[in-house]
Amino acid sequence: MSPKAAWLRQAVAFIALIGVWEACADAGYLNPLYMPAPSNVAAALFQLFAQGTIWPHLIATFSAALGGLAVGLVIGTALGATAALTPLVGELLAPVMIALNAVPRVVLAPLFVIWFGIGIGSKVALSFILVAVLIFFTVFTGIREVDRRLVERVVTLGGGRGALLREVYGPSVVAWILGNLKVAVGFAFTGAVVGEFVAATKGLGYLLSFAQSSYNAALMLALVLLIMAFVLALFGLTGWLERRLLRWRG
Repeated sequence: MSPKAAWLRQAVAFIALIGVWEACADAGYLNPLYMPAPSNVAAALFQLFAQGTIWPHLIATFSAALGGLAVGLVIGTALGATAALTPLVGELLAPVMIALNAVPRVVLAPLFVIWFGIGIGSKVALSFILVAVLIFFTVFTGIREVDRRLVERVVTLGGGRGALLREVYGPSVVAWILGNLKVAVGFAFTGAVVGEFVAATKGLGYLLSFAQSSYNAALMLALVLLIMAFVLALFGLTGWLERRLLRWRG
């Protein structure tokens, strides 16, 4: 089964779904208050770009999501590597991360609003905590899963901590991080949008909250599709990056 054939079938299925949806809406089978026609959703999306009102909100959401993603990758990697390579730190830090992972971290959004205000800080913080916990366990597991025989061979040949980090742990960690990068991107945008939905003055989450309060289902669906489109585009970018950087794995 070729990838092009799969893409073609998916595109045909999607177009068929949109056609059935539009036909049902035109026939009156769907209540436009709850499920507007695709043409109305497209009109709402077009209006956002035509009026130029969407750009400040896009910038706000992207800034928060990418900021939280960047900080989460750095801090999560540092903490995960330290915990995996230093047993004492691992004993102290792993239970904290497990506890954080057990809690639905989006419930921290109201607390972050209290701590950091309704500006971008609370959104970056929520995106950061979502990404950092994921990357911590990714790096922690990636280092722990390294073949101990390979480590012993490097040490036997005179390799020190630097050689192990560069030749053994580094490639393993990069592979694990890239393998989970798509999930991290999704978490980052989840944190930004949820934070804006809770309290904000701009952002896609703020627009979603406005659309909900005004019962504008067409605008809500348009925003959901817009978020999906941008996240899928980033997924494609991370997939390309993963393929480029992991070619050595064969």
